Amino acid sequence: MSGIADVARLAGVSKSTASRALTGGGYVSDDTRRRVTDAAATLGYVPSTSAVSLATGRTRTVALIVPKVNRWYFGAIIEGVERSLISQGYDVTLYVAEPGSRDRESLYSKYLARKRFDGIIAVALEPGDSDLERLLAIDKPTVCIGNPLQGIPTLGLDNIGITRITTQHLIALGHTDIAFVGSTPPTDAPARDVDERSIGYRNAMNDSGLAVRIRNVPSTLTITDAYAAAASFLADAASRPSGVVAACDEVAIGVIIAARRMGISVPTELSVVGIDGHDYAEMFALTTVEQYPEQQGVEATRLLLSMLDGEAPPPRTLAPARLVVRASTAPPRSA
Repeated sequence: MSGIADVARLAGVSKSTASRALTGGGYVSDDTRRRVTDAAATLGYVPSTSAVSLATGRTRTVALIVPKVNRWYFGAIIEGVERSLISQGYDVTLYVAEPGSRDRESLYSKYLARKRFDGIIAVALEPGDSDLERLLAIDKPTVCIGNPLQGIPTLGLDNIGITRITTQHLIALGHTDIAFVGSTPPTDAPARDVDERSIGYRNAMNDSGLAVRIRNVPSTLTITDAYAAAASFLADAASRPSGVVAACDEVAIGVIIAARRMGISVPTELSVVGIDGHDYAEMFALTTVEQYPEQQGVEATRLLLSMLDGEAPPPRTLAPARLVVRASTAPPRSA
């Protein structure tokens, strides 16, 4: 295996000059740097991260914190972050720990406290979460994907605006009896993004004079829990809504599966609209607001790297989203 001495010998420079050229730890002429990098490429030599860190004061590593990886949304963000960092010559260290768990406590007290990274990308923090204070105390450039947070640049959706759009879509089709499915169960910790989506639904219903028809159905944001909730509230034909605004696509899919198994036609008897642009949305012909989480990972990485270069990002960046109309929504049968 070739070492820095072999690179220096082939390039015709000293070991210290070769090291500076490869790590960026000091001045070398463009011609010398080119000769050294060409020699390193010829020999297949790559400088160690520890050597680069000593020379530049940077680890070329970013810490990515997510609550879980077995959900489509978080997996897509991870892909976007990893792809962007690798293209910029950075490593990524992935930390997976749910809020309130023992792993989460170890994450802050042990692993993040070592500061073996240049910056942090954190996903789905709540504004009142104690994690926020801990992140600020680490004193490393940080970007969060999700809710707006005090003191940390964030990237996320206009959740109120998005559910206003999905609810107005059903109202424009002629629906007046519309339920919101996926509100936070009373036994669960508050989730600001879900609460805001519920507000957007209520605002749209109020604006259309449908306040008396407002109905919130609690459910966690999973297909199985939404299926169970839907099987209950769809059972009574007399009180069954004609439209459902789901807190996310997984909830919408759970509702559609329940309706099909109960012999309720979608969209003839029940229109369903979601939020996310989930991989399964097209399979279920689901009308949804696509939010592109992989692209959010790419943009969060760009914001963090700009901070590492000394730039000041805006406190809040809105992620793009658009309504995609498919066959899960239609005018109500009575229309």
